[in-house]
Amino acid sequence: MKRISSALVLVAVIAAAGTGGYWVGQHGLPTAVVALMPKIAKAETIDSMPATGPVIYYRHPDGLPEYSGTPAKTPDGRAFRPVLASEDVSFDEAKPAAGKMPEKPGERKVLYYRNPMGLPDTSPLPKKDSMGMDYIPVFDGEDTNDGSVTISPGKLQRSGVKTAVARMGTIIRPVRVPGTIQLDERRVSVVSTRTEAFVEKVANVTTGDVIAEGQPLVSFYAREIATAGAQYITDLKTDNTGSNGGSRLRLENLGVPEKVIADIRENRKVPSSITLTAPRRGVVLERSAVEGMMAAPGALLFRIADISNVWVMADVPEYELGSVRVGADVTIKVRSLPGEEFKGKVDLIYPDIQAQTRTARVRIELSNPDGILRTNMYADVEIASGNGDPVVTVPDSAVIDSGDRQVVILDRGDGKFEPRKVKVGKRGDGMAEISGGISAGDKVVASANFLIDAESNLKSALNTLAPSEVKP
Repeated sequence: MKRISSALVLVAVIAAAGTGGYWVGQHGLPTAVVALMPKIAKAETIDSMPATGPVIYYRHPDGLPEYSGTPAKTPDGRAFRPVLASEDVSFDEAKPAAGKMPEKPGERKVLYYRNPMGLPDTSPLPKKDSMGMDYIPVFDGEDTNDGSVTISPGKLQRSGVKTAVARMGTIIRPVRVPGTIQLDERRVSVVSTRTEAFVEKVANVTTGDVIAEGQPLVSFYAREIATAGAQYITDLKTDNTGSNGGSRLRLENLGVPEKVIADIRENRKVPSSITLTAPRRGVVLERSAVEGMMAAPGALLFRIADISNVWVMADVPEYELGSVRVGADVTIKVRSLPGEEFKGKVDLIYPDIQAQTRTARVRIELSNPDGILRTNMYADVEIASGNGDPVVTVPDSAVIDSGDRQVVILDRGDGKFEPRKVKVGKRGDGMAEISGGISAGDKVVASANFLIDAESNLKSALNTLAPSEVKP
């Protein structure tokens, strides 16, 4: 039965082919079909060519949009079909066939082809070397000896080349050093007596207390002050003003407060004890006064410091000292106060260098109205360096520094680039100072410039190796 069915199908196909042939013989093929025949034939020829090259990826055996980078199978167990390099879609420009020069309208003229390994060997036609590497085409306008190179737009885009304009600007390179908080030594006061005295009473003040200016601190009795006070009263009887007597001057020299002297002049009586007050508002750093003690002349009773202004002492390495100047802006971050920033200025650069650390001490004056900065706190100090004069600047990444030379790549337009030797000055904040070689307004390559420099160096070397008579 199967054989009878197959025979019937074969007879039907032959009849249909005969009928179609008779119709074409009478009427001819449609115009659209005739026009498509060469293309169909060409496509069949291309499809019939054997695929070459490595496997790029794997695709679904039924042509569905499913792909894999490794061998895979469909759910029903069929293997994905490998796609070779010749079958994959390519967006690269077609290479000229061996022995043929490109002659498409608008294309640059190829002068000759050079050896890919830099040997002094050229060819007027495309060819391969003994290792199978293609010779490199040299286009019209590229055969120069100035080291410049011309790169196609496609290659520029693939290389990620970016340019920047050289501009006038200032280079600020911060000097970062450690520091500590110290007291302003000009704001420290000592309370003491100028003569031998017996301490009678001490105020309820302890170390660390904040006291106000004029606040009573200690009361004492001094025999020498009592004697001078009695002599002052005697002098007042002859000179009611008491302004020119030696006894008054003696009281002043003994450190008797002006208010006490005025009371003696008015009441004609020497007080049994003298009270000393705080000479300034501040923090009590030290208390040595004790009730009942006998204080010697000059003995320290209290030490008081005004902390509304403090110093930051920074240790700057000797090699960085040339970048620091008096009056430079300073940013300070205290490690125990995260998130806080304090602004100050360099007040003094000490004239000596520490022999052990090879550092110089730099003093920064800092306002501390809230008193949150405390003595001996650690700080991170950032000093702005530079004199602020405008110079030609380029991005730091635009400079190629090989150690013995510094180069930037100039963008001359139309894909042409030229290496230019420059003199580099200070660097900082991502910028570099150019003191010679280029001017403000020049366009330089800021990224992937080392690739252009390498190609330029290769070209210069080839020009040196290959004499001009070798070129066709």
